[in-house]
Amino acid sequence: TIKMFGIDEILFFQSDEKYTRVVTARDEAHVRKPLKEIAEGLDPDDFWQVHRGVIVRAAEISRAQRDELGRITLHLKHHTEKLTVSQAYAWRFKPM
Repeated sequence: TIKMFGIDEILFFQSDEKYTRVVTARDEAHVRKPLKEIAEGLDPDDFWQVHRGVIVRAAEISRAQRDELGRITLHLKHHTEKLTVSQAYAWRFKPM
């Protein structure tokens, strides 16, 4: 079956080998399109790349938690999965 999500429902995109995982609060799907291509069509103010393989809706981040080694984990408002921020994108969370 083909699932269609409105862009406003999407919480995050996650690279998954040849596919990209598209996750909403209630569902998820895999699309055969690289994350890099998806990123080109997203508003960078709304969707933040936080890892080579992860783009998250900025408004969906409930908090960013920094551990003793300085690694940042994102907690989302409408999903239990936690997302890791890579060092390359940690600058977004410096003020925290």
